[in-house]
Amino acid sequence: MVTEKVAIVIPALNEEAAIHQLLAELPQDFAQWVIVVDNGSTDATATVAQRSGAVVASEPMHGYGRACLKGFKTACSLGAEIVIFMDGDGSDDPIDLPMMLRPISEGRADFVIGSRVGELAERGAVPAQARLGNWLVSCMIRLLYGVRLQDIGSFRVVRCSLLETIEMREMTYGWPVEMLVKAARAHYRIVELPVHYRHRSHGRSKVAGTITGSMKAAYYMLSTTLRYTVARRIHA
Repeated sequence: MVTEKVAIVIPALNEEAAIHQLLAELPQDFAQWVIVVDNGSTDATATVAQRSGAVVASEPMHGYGRACLKGFKTACSLGAEIVIFMDGDGSDDPIDLPMMLRPISEGRADFVIGSRVGELAERGAVPAQARLGNWLVSCMIRLLYGVRLQDIGSFRVVRCSLLETIEMREMTYGWPVEMLVKAARAHYRIVELPVHYRHRSHGRSKVAGTITGSMKAAYYMLSTTLRYTVARRIHA
């Protein structure tokens, strides 16, 4: 039984249909708060989320990292002790929530990340170009920090107190990598679990769904990894 207060943070940009379905799938009473961060949507994402019972936080300036940070700060202000990040496109399956939370609630991990490339994932849910970029970054993190990962997924669970200490700075696609690199540098106990990753429920991905988006994401992920590696060596 989880005694700590949990918040689910879902950044979303023009995901009104996907958000409606995802919020309906979340298990009741699993978390004290479900926070949808409207990242400057031009559709009814915020309205749909609010009608579904979520706390809606607004971050009008586009950027995945900005949306995640806004959601994290909102969760902290509400009193959350553990935060769970999920994508707003319905690709993260709520069936995995208990499994993802368990290592932290049992004191076996500080940071849990879901792998989208295991046997549980739907075939083709992660496009080839996204797999390549994630593989490269995963290899770099393993070589530099000794943390064995298969993926740089966005479905993750972390204690609020620990996330505060690493002082996140990356406001775009570099957010997921920065969190991992800083957690590894701080010697957090990082656990990766295979999740039931699936194709987005509605629409087309703004990142992996296009070559340009995938290239931008790969650039930010790789450059973020290298930047913090160089900074580490300078201050060593």
